[in-house]
Amino acid sequence: MGITKEHFGKTADGQDVYTYTLANSSGLRARVITYGALLTHLEVPDRDGGLADVVLGFDNLEAYLSGHPHFGCTTGRVANRIAQGKFTLGGKDYALAINNGPNHLHGGNVGIDKRLWKAKEVENKAGPSVRFIYRSPDGEEGYPGNLDIEVTYTLTDAHELVIDYKAETDRATPVNLTNHSYFNLAGAGNGTVLDHSLQIEASRYTPTDDTQIPTGEIAPVKGTAMDFTQLTPIRARIDGIDGDPGGFDHNYVLNGETGKLALAARVVESRSGRILEVLTTEPGVQLYTANHLEGKITGKGGKVYPKQGGLCLETQHFPDSVNHPNFPSTILQPGEIYRQKTIYRFSAE
Repeated sequence: MGITKEHFGKTADGQDVYTYTLANSSGLRARVITYGALLTHLEVPDRDGGLADVVLGFDNLEAYLSGHPHFGCTTGRVANRIAQGKFTLGGKDYALAINNGPNHLHGGNVGIDKRLWKAKEVENKAGPSVRFIYRSPDGEEGYPGNLDIEVTYTLTDAHELVIDYKAETDRATPVNLTNHSYFNLAGAGNGTVLDHSLQIEASRYTPTDDTQIPTGEIAPVKGTAMDFTQLTPIRARIDGIDGDPGGFDHNYVLNGETGKLALAARVVESRSGRILEVLTTEPGVQLYTANHLEGKITGKGGKVYPKQGGLCLETQHFPDSVNHPNFPSTILQPGEIYRQKTIYRFSAE
């Protein structure tokens, strides 16, 4: 049980990147790097105690620097989409990078997922813990205000990876942080997640237009392919998703109260017996089934990641909230503290 620090490589401009490995007393291990405060590995036991790495990613820094679909990274300033990269705040119009069709996605071309973070080990009775720190300067990727961000990873003996987020600003700015890990409970690179069973604690979702921007409606999932209110194989629902994105890339409105930690989702992989429970204080979770992998990326151990080779459960506020007054607000004001907690809890049966 403890933390080890190792050199992981250098950025293109020669800056050092480090890996922090967190291990609990039962053999669970998580690795996070200072580039993007990014989770690269998460080794979890199956029903027989056999370990497998259940998050998609790469073995070396060069692959992350070459570009990837946000494997494991801390995402923001604003995760998910902002319509046409535009919003108005305090009577001023802001224009952001357009990097996803006609829209802004995941903080822009060089979001916080592509920045070098400072890191330090922190005392935590719950288990080994590392805090990542980054200041996003005023104007970075078009966002107003200096934003000071802290993301703390803790690995507990209850087989939980706990992620605590904190942010403060000196000017009003939208903030919506998440972790973008792709999970495959059979092990990264071991087929698709179509036979994983999923339950989401949400009776409603936010329908979108054909560019995946919410219409503003909050609709019931009952009677639609979106319904995961009971534990259901992903395969049984995915064919009901029409057109692009060719699978799930949808925001669910969680039943719990925003700010209070509650179960958001449960995933079961029957062959290994691994179970993932996601708990969060956030109002929504984006289900993404890796629709655009398509076997073009070679990951850890030389394994090729197929379409739907992982699933993301991105705990966050709703997409394009800054342009929808009826959605929970993402605006952080000076003097306020942004906080959220997400827990990935593992078991096997």
